[in-house]
Amino acid sequence: MSVDIVILNGSLLSFDNTGSQVSALAVKDGNIAALGTDREIRALAGANTRIIDAKGGTVMPGFIDSHVHLFGGSAELDMLNLLGVQGFDALLDAVRAYASSRPDDPLIMCVSADYHVLGPGRSTTRQDLDKILPDRPLAMMAADHHTVWANTAALEKAGLLHGGKVPEGSEIVMAGDGTAHGQLNETGAFGPVLKLSALGGRDLLGYVTGADPEPPATAAERAFDKEVILRGLHHCVSHGITGLHNMDGNYYQLELLSELEAEGRLPARVQVPMHLKNFDPLDRLAEAQDMTRRFNSDMVWSGRVKMFMDGVLDSYTALMLSPYPGAPDTCGDAVFETDQFNEACIRADAMGLQISVHAIGDGAVRRTLDGYEAAKEANGKRDARHRIEHIEVIDPADLPRVAQLGVVASLQPLHSPAGGLFPAYPAGDVLREDQIANAFGWRALRDSGARVCFSTDWPVVPVDTMMTVAGAVNCADLPAPWVDNRQTLLETLSSYTHDNAWVEFNEHRKGKLAQGYMADICVMDRDLFATPPEDLAKARASVTICGGNVTYGAA
Repeated sequence: MSVDIVILNGSLLSFDNTGSQVSALAVKDGNIAALGTDREIRALAGANTRIIDAKGGTVMPGFIDSHVHLFGGSAELDMLNLLGVQGFDALLDAVRAYASSRPDDPLIMCVSADYHVLGPGRSTTRQDLDKILPDRPLAMMAADHHTVWANTAALEKAGLLHGGKVPEGSEIVMAGDGTAHGQLNETGAFGPVLKLSALGGRDLLGYVTGADPEPPATAAERAFDKEVILRGLHHCVSHGITGLHNMDGNYYQLELLSELEAEGRLPARVQVPMHLKNFDPLDRLAEAQDMTRRFNSDMVWSGRVKMFMDGVLDSYTALMLSPYPGAPDTCGDAVFETDQFNEACIRADAMGLQISVHAIGDGAVRRTLDGYEAAKEANGKRDARHRIEHIEVIDPADLPRVAQLGVVASLQPLHSPAGGLFPAYPAGDVLREDQIANAFGWRALRDSGARVCFSTDWPVVPVDTMMTVAGAVNCADLPAPWVDNRQTLLETLSSYTHDNAWVEFNEHRKGKLAQGYMADICVMDRDLFATPPEDLAKARASVTICGGNVTYGAA
């Protein structure tokens, strides 16, 4: 037979336990047709076969980033990134330079802002931002995407300057004079500010409300939004990614992605969930069933419900079992009430849907496990593969429950201070010493028998796959009571490829280099297992193949 693509001279990581030593593979009609030696595979090439020389680099299943916000991440590629910017003068210079280059933008939007960008213990106010940009709406999004700071012009235009009603778990922080302080906690508070942007907030609408644009997007807006998403997808595939699990969703994103697929322009596979908010009637879960029925191709599909149980540690909105040391009057915010959440889990599980829940604090993790247990008791045991996203703090009593309930621990190595991107929390403010010992516990979760999947949560952190791999394998040395959570390279790559195919119920046709499997393949520019750990972050994808189509690299 004549094949479409052959990859030669590779160091193959197949995740197929056959024990055979092979260095090459062939692709035909979107699937892996054969594996073997260079000589065996080269013999399958015809006149029109594309030949890729791996040059000794690792050849493996394509990366599947199992937790991203695709539309938002794509849009943020064009926004001002404040990662590493510290101090008023540095912030002023960065914002004014960016604003001067964007004279027509209705909102100057900055991302990846530090909670203490103006100094330790210093909270950013609208007056601070007014000094930087007094006459145009300005907003800064925290790296975790749970807090926005806005100047007076933005707050006034969004109708928030004098406060307003927000859903449970969100907050417009108010100053002593009865006006908004400038800090907006969670989507229910900062959603109106996002609507001021050139995208009209459509990029984060699946995150903020889970609803579609209202009024409906015009033809011109739809065309513009598709190009924004496409730019983000090409950015992802340049890092060896062949699949993405979106963590916010609406019909609008599913429609745009399906249009890109129909046009032959979709370079990666994308799963989009139905996003259930705490203010939604539970009957809205019927939308999730409808999404699952309508969108079910190999490239664009649904089948999942996403919920939030809490916020984040930095703003004291993550739900904890006991009060924060630095804020002893609060345990954080429960987004869903217990009975409401349990019933949502029972209904979604009965519909055969997979569930993903954002749960960062130990209180949120416990409530999420309780909801999954309630679904199991009500509906019976099934292979549901329900997920908990993040698990940044877990009580030791709940650790064994993750595996016992068959729940997937969906973790992001670069969220942890050990990943090397964010500073460690000092004991006595956000976390107590005993909580730090159980924080970001990748090793404890894996050793407990829980299935562990890795991802980025892009754009919270870069979608650069090898940054995450290096963060998991190396881990910064943190002082006690922080514990060593280093993962092996094989564990890490499995949790980023093979296991992410499993968590989407595609282990029978994806996540391995095996005959008949989908040709979703990443060729790295070096042998990862021969690379010093300290150099892993420098490794790059040289070729990405999705469904037999070369989506990045290769001559």
